[in-house]
Amino acid sequence: MLSVLIPVYNYDIRALVKILHEQLSSHNIDFEINCLDDYSQENYRDLNTEIENLKNTSYQISNANNGRVATRQTLAQQAKYNWLLFLDADVVPKTNNYISNYIALISSEKDAIYGGFAYKPKPPKDHFILRWTYGKSKEQVTAINRNKTPYKIVISANFMIKKEVFLELNSQITQRGYGYDNYFGALLKHKQYRVFHIDNEVYHLGLEANETYLSKIEQSVETLLKLELKKETLDSQNSLFNTYQFLKKIKLNYLFAWFYKVFKNRLKKNLLSAKPNITVLQFYKLSYICYQDLHA
Repeated sequence: MLSVLIPVYNYDIRALVKILHEQLSSHNIDFEINCLDDYSQENYRDLNTEIENLKNTSYQISNANNGRVATRQTLAQQAKYNWLLFLDADVVPKTNNYISNYIALISSEKDAIYGGFAYKPKPPKDHFILRWTYGKSKEQVTAINRNKTPYKIVISANFMIKKEVFLELNSQITQRGYGYDNYFGALLKHKQYRVFHIDNEVYHLGLEANETYLSKIEQSVETLLKLELKKETLDSQNSLFNTYQFLKKIKLNYLFAWFYKVFKNRLKKNLLSAKPNITVLQFYKLSYICYQDLHA
C-alpha cells in the first residue's frame, strides 16, 4: 500500500526510521521503508545499517554521490507500492498521527499530498539563525493558505505522491543542483495533477549554517535562470521568478542588478548577522537574480 522513501546523505536516520516504523506497524497495511544512502561518510553508513533490523526496512548504499534527484528516482523505481511517501533524512514527524493522516487520504482522488514544514519554537544558535528565520516566515504555512496556491509551496521533504506521477515528473529534472522543488511544482501545475495540502508537518532539524544556506539560495536562483534559458520554467507560481520577469519586462531589472552590485556586501552583513531580516533576504534574492541574468 505505502512505500516510505528516504534519501540519505551524511545524516543519522535511526530515530526517524524508528518513529515511522512504529507508526506504520500500528496499522494493518502493507508497507516498506526504503532508504538509499547517496555515498555518505563511512561513520554515518555504519550507524544507519542498524535500521535493517526492522521488519520491511532496507538500507542501500550507492557506490557514488549521485545527487538528490537521481536518488529519489532510484527509490521510486524500486518501490513496491503505488503510493510513495518521501521524507528528507533531517526531519521528524510533528505528531504521533503523522502516518495516520496520510493513510486516510490514500483512497482520495488526489495525485500528490503535501504535509507541510515546521520549525521548533526555540531559535537555534546565531550561526544557524538565517535558515530557521526564513523557514518560520516562508515555509511554515498552514494548509488552508497553501491550498490557495497549491503549486507554490511544494516542499519535497514531506509529501505523498502516486508512483506513476512522480516517475513521470521527476524524470524531467535532468540537472543536479539546489532549488528544483519550484520546477516540480510547475510541472505538477502544467500537467494539471491534483495537489492537496494538509496540516501534517515534519520538523526540519538539519539547519545549515548561515553562509551555507545563503549559498544554497544563490544556487536556487541560478537554477531558475537555467530553467528559463532552456524554456522550462512553465507557468510557475514562484513569486520570485514572476516578480523578476515583471521587472525584466519593464526594464527595471537593470536598476536591481546595479543595486546588487553596489550594496551586496551590506545586504549580506544583515543576512549573516544574529538578526537577519527576511525582507532584506527577499530583496537580496530579487536583485541577485537580476544581476546574474545580466552578467551570466
